[in-house]
Amino acid sequence: MEVNINTISEVLQEAEIRLENEELQPHFEQAYKEQRATVELRGFRKGKAPMAMIKSLYGEAVEHGALDSVASEFYRKAMVEQNIHPIGQPTMTDMDFKRGEAFRFKIKYEVRPNIKLNKYKGIAVEKPIRTVTEDDVEDEIGHLRKINSSTSNVDSVTDESHIVTADVQELDDAGTPLVGRKTPNAKFDLSDRSLLQEIKDVLRNAKVGESYRARFESKRGSHTHNNHIAITVNKIEKVTLPPFDESLVKKITNNKVLTTEEFVRATRSNLEQYWKDQSARKLSDAITAEVVKNHNFTVPETLVNGILDTLIDDIKNKSKDRALPKEFDEQQFRNDSRALAIWQAKWILLKERIAEAENITVTDEEIEKLAETEGTRSGIEKNRLLEYFKNSSSATERLLTEKIMTFLKTNAKITEKVVEEKALA
Repeated sequence: MEVNINTISEVLQEAEIRLENEELQPHFEQAYKEQRATVELRGFRKGKAPMAMIKSLYGEAVEHGALDSVASEFYRKAMVEQNIHPIGQPTMTDMDFKRGEAFRFKIKYEVRPNIKLNKYKGIAVEKPIRTVTEDDVEDEIGHLRKINSSTSNVDSVTDESHIVTADVQELDDAGTPLVGRKTPNAKFDLSDRSLLQEIKDVLRNAKVGESYRARFESKRGSHTHNNHIAITVNKIEKVTLPPFDESLVKKITNNKVLTTEEFVRATRSNLEQYWKDQSARKLSDAITAEVVKNHNFTVPETLVNGILDTLIDDIKNKSKDRALPKEFDEQQFRNDSRALAIWQAKWILLKERIAEAENITVTDEEIEKLAETEGTRSGIEKNRLLEYFKNSSSATERLLTEKIMTFLKTNAKITEKVVEEKALA
């Protein structure tokens, strides 16, 4: 076997392989035997026709039919001998064969890029810190009270504890309704802090059956857009919040917490843990972004397409019939998501390279510990989880990513910065 490797790009190669006739014959003989077993010729029982007759009648077809499997076998052998590790599916780009002579073929395939690591240690990043306040705790309790509130229909708004259901018609600057720009039965919770003040103002004393007009500005990217709407009130509901007492606490927690004092402490603790997790996620994202930004290399299309396929599968899995919505434009989605897929592929390759450079690995003991932890949390027997983890790469990849991120955080220059909620959420 004669092998020549041609480098087309940083991630694309082509193997040109030449096989002499002597190397082909054992494979052709096997193909003849398989053909003979299926042939029925007059005067001979099935599978008993003379081999010479089989070669005479079917020789050219049999040998040409065997070339794909021959090429595949010798391609894999060539990759092992050349210490090349292709990714994805190879593509046959050329094939030249004449019976009794050599067989020459070319196969194109992708490989991982040879990444030269730049700066990934000592990266300067900010870690956002969010301090939980009394207002945060009160807001959370207020939110839980609202979830457990009751409503009653009324004729008019008297305070912010009302929900207004109305038809919203968009208008032009002159006040003329815009065709096709009407939203029926839109709901406005007047106690919602995110509701525009201009809308709150016009609905402050709203009555059922009345219409009101509001003007406000909205931003779309760098552009400011003037809005003019008519609001026709269909229904008004008075929201009655339950008192924050032991009865509500027991209801919310299913009797796991019995007093309001204990509930306040648990709420604060949960909020602190939530913002701690958000802070850690933001820090990881910042470090990852810097590492990827510091490295410029070509990403194999195989990895990019694989990530896009995963994104598509995620959308399918969220539907009841495991299918894409009828109006979903898959090609447009792939085009729009391509930059994200390239970024994620770069991070995957960089993680592999950093793990290799820093000798970061996952041990059997760490996988066993994960199985024990997950088993306790989920109620699944540890040995069952351990067997699954050992036969799946997901657990190893998860642990490896965590260890790489821990390493990067340990070696980063982190500055803590106190931020407001919106900056961290």
